[in-house]
Amino acid sequence: MEKGESRTEKLPELCIVHAISLTSPRVASRLSAVSTTFRAAATSDTVWDRFLPSDWQSLVSRAVHPVDFSSFSSKRDIFFRLCDPILIDDGKMSFSLDRSSGAKCYVLSARKLSITWADAPWYWKWRCLPESRFADVAELLDVYWLEIRGKIESRMLSQKTAYAAYLIYRTSDEAYGLTNPSQEASVKVGVYTSTKLVCLLPIDILSESDAQRASPSYKYQICCCCEDSEEAEEEDGDSEEAEEVDGDSEEAEEEDGDSEEAEEVDGDSEEAEEVDGDSEEAEEVDGAPKARNDDWMELELGEFYTDEGDDGEVNISLLEVKGNYLKSGLIIEGIEIRPKQ
Repeated sequence: MEKGESRTEKLPELCIVHAISLTSPRVASRLSAVSTTFRAAATSDTVWDRFLPSDWQSLVSRAVHPVDFSSFSSKRDIFFRLCDPILIDDGKMSFSLDRSSGAKCYVLSARKLSITWADAPWYWKWRCLPESRFADVAELLDVYWLEIRGKIESRMLSQKTAYAAYLIYRTSDEAYGLTNPSQEASVKVGVYTSTKLVCLLPIDILSESDAQRASPSYKYQICCCCEDSEEAEEEDGDSEEAEEVDGDSEEAEEEDGDSEEAEEVDGDSEEAEEVDGDSEEAEEVDGAPKARNDDWMELELGEFYTDEGDDGEVNISLLEVKGNYLKSGLIIEGIEIRPKQ
């Protein structure tokens, strides 16, 4: 080690500074512990100014709560302050830097997204959660058609960087319809499109009772039970709700014992097979949620690469519009775009 230090002492500091500036914030931080010479070079403003994005001042000028960066003693201090998210654009987006690479990261709030029927209070509810960085989150009440879209300009992202987009969300205790059918996630940049099947609420993370409630047939079965019970009580108050669900009540026999709804409740229809996890679509799911450190879950929606000179938009979406099932209990904080690790 002493021999190594003697060699580096002979190198011009500007050479060391230039070499370190061509690495990354993570490497620079590690090199600062090698020797006093490297420490001086690795903490210099020249190095850390290169790690800062050229438009960082423009971005922080959009902050909801302005930060006085003139009080910071070094560019290194400014860099690590920017690693903590800053709310911008009236609190509808957050901006930060990745500690390892220095690449720009964003979170588009639920208010920044395009959510079908989000302004209809009988489908979605906007509420405030203390655990969220944003003023509002979107809670799904009841919809058949789930469509969530977000977009960001390519020029706002770091060039020559592999990114991934993640839905940040959680589910309520009474969530249902989010397990099957699976959802379709996609990311589109120019002519490039990444599409895959994902699952917001995998059945393997649920208890048996929760799994039954989370299935798309749960709401359907409840509705059938209630409707059949009311009709049976009006015509003949002696029939039981369980008999009606099995298709054994007199009313079910008189109307149509072989109806499509009865087949679904008995588990004989194709839709019931999908609920049981036997459909091809369920087998092809390649995206499942992961727990975050901030008490939310995240689901990767897709990957993309930003090349030098890229223009246009990055379009991100999550859809479930094919299954004729009610869905409820999804709470959306936003979509995060960060470097792929």
